[in-house]
Amino acid sequence: MKLINIGFGNMVSAGRLVAIVSPESAPIKRIIQDAKDRGALIDATYGRRTRAVLVMDSDHVILSSVQPETVANRMMDDQEEEADEQE
Repeated sequence: MKLINIGFGNMVSAGRLVAIVSPESAPIKRIIQDAKDRGALIDATYGRRTRAVLVMDSDHVILSSVQPETVANRMMDDQEEEADEQE
């Protein structure tokens, strides 16, 4: 199980991640509100501005203060390291 750092030492499972999106659009704001209403929202921003929204396969929504590109790069770096280890 590979874990991705989403900021402040918080980690999520890379295998359970469905999407990494920016929080500015209206549909994403609705997804966040729906998750909050059903108790499936995890706020990992530590009071900072939300910059990335992570949608998990368990229908949980995670808020992060790290840019979506940074989270994606960390995920790609982990995959490259795993490929190097297998060789």
